[in-house]
Amino acid sequence: MPGVIGVAVIAVYSYFFLHAESQVAVLGLVAIAGIGVPILGRFGWIAEASRSLEGNKVAGRIAIAVALAAIVWLFREENFAMLMLATVLFYTVACLGLTVQFGYAGVVNFAGAAFLGVGGYTSAMLGPHLPHVIVLAIGGLLAALLGSVLILPILRTRGHYAALITVAFGILFRQFVEVNDALGGPQGLQVKGMNLFGWDLNASIGEISFYTNYVVMGLALAAAAFVMVRRLERSWVGLNLDAVRLDETACAVFGIDVARWKILAFTFGNFFAGVAGAAYAMMTGFVAPNSFTFADSLIMVSIVLLGGMGNLWGVALAAAIMLVLPEKLQALQEYRFLLYAVLVILILMVRPQGLIPRRAREYFS
Repeated sequence: MPGVIGVAVIAVYSYFFLHAESQVAVLGLVAIAGIGVPILGRFGWIAEASRSLEGNKVAGRIAIAVALAAIVWLFREENFAMLMLATVLFYTVACLGLTVQFGYAGVVNFAGAAFLGVGGYTSAMLGPHLPHVIVLAIGGLLAALLGSVLILPILRTRGHYAALITVAFGILFRQFVEVNDALGGPQGLQVKGMNLFGWDLNASIGEISFYTNYVVMGLALAAAAFVMVRRLERSWVGLNLDAVRLDETACAVFGIDVARWKILAFTFGNFFAGVAGAAYAMMTGFVAPNSFTFADSLIMVSIVLLGGMGNLWGVALAAAIMLVLPEKLQALQEYRFLLYAVLVILILMVRPQGLIPRRAREYFS
């Protein structure tokens, strides 16, 4: 069926892209995608594959699981490929939380990197003293708690004013950790590697890269986040969030508590960002203020916009594009933020609904 074929094509393309080393090969693969994707979209094949995956959920999930397992197995000994894949998975978890805020409730958040940082610094401070499962949970809870405080001024503003509040918070967070010597100041802090129930994720098994352990961890977190967000979307809670996003005035007239649902979406989304930040810091082994800048927040926003506002599968695809492409194109390392800006502008001009648009909610009697 088209959905399974699409998954297989993406998996094969991902293999060749990760395996490519020369800049000529990478640019050639980018050109193939740049030409092929618009053509497939013009003929409706992408929409057909998306409908096929939605209509055959079990087969689609099996195909995706098999494709991911194959890629992990083929690159199990390569540090760079496993590091990139784990990074994509952790950012996917954080951006799924951002999707709940942006895509469902319509709450702007340009401080995503700050909430990642809350989780990262939590793992740095508590990692040596508490079990790491608890550290992950605390990182998420602290990010959610800060988010529940930040949402209060956001509720009193709208549009670009609300966006400016989140921008200011992101800058404030970076300045706070940079001048705070207890948090390492501008030099940052070392973070202990993750250990789950005696499983040391920084230990290699034979020639297998230790990043493979974090890929497995990232897959577990991403799967859990995906299921939770999907359940939320299809529940009466998701219905209320959609209503708030579409028309706040009408919601208030019909008795829907707009403030309550915005607080829920903002808190829920930031929890995912905190958990992802704590896990990511344990993998990299280091946190510093420069790791959580406003530019990093823009990358997360770009992932949500590029993938398709409110589409969960699109988030994972966009995260892979936005994070892996600049790393493979070494010649563009100094211009990676320019690349991000060009991608966002192009997607807003050519395909404003994103690579994989979210389907309209269906109502049944």
